[in-house]
Amino acid sequence: MILSDHDIKTAIHEGKITISPAPNYDEQLGPCSLDLHLGNVMKVFKTASYPYLDLKRNINFEELMDEITVNDGDPFVLQPGAFALAITKEEFSLPDDIMGRLDGRSSLGRLGIVVHSTAARFDPGWQGRAVMELGNLGPSPVILYEGMRICALTFETLTSPAEESYSKSAKRKYSKQEKPQASKINKEFS
Repeated sequence: MILSDHDIKTAIHEGKITISPAPNYDEQLGPCSLDLHLGNVMKVFKTASYPYLDLKRNINFEELMDEITVNDGDPFVLQPGAFALAITKEEFSLPDDIMGRLDGRSSLGRLGIVVHSTAARFDPGWQGRAVMELGNLGPSPVILYEGMRICALTFETLTSPAEESYSKSAKRKYSKQEKPQASKINKEFS
């Protein structure tokens, strides 16, 4: 079941869901979601010396990306066809019986901005900042601003608490992120 605005506020007030900085409900709360803001750290791909990315090769994908820090309120230009990893300003944690789902905002989608190309689910037990996979499918560059509302987070209750939540799983790769991290998929092949 998806949490309503009332249930989201209750879960945050009771400390079941934690969000920092504390949300401004007048600005961020929708009928069944909570908007999150664009953080100030992005990662973009450098021009690679590889003709393709082989997921079985021992490549450090972090070395293929540049990290960009955007100052408070400054612009980040997302060119047509470009891809960037970005992080939310908010850090959040989920209990063992609630999962989160991140969606892009319709107003940005209508400009061609894809906020999450995949991996929009946050498992029960998640802790950290959400990393978004931004893309520009439109014909024009779009300027995004650090601190703008970028995505909406919905919360869904599980039928029972997860036996092995994300924070307790040995398989987790991206827990407690403070900055966007490049793909770690090649670790699955070792």
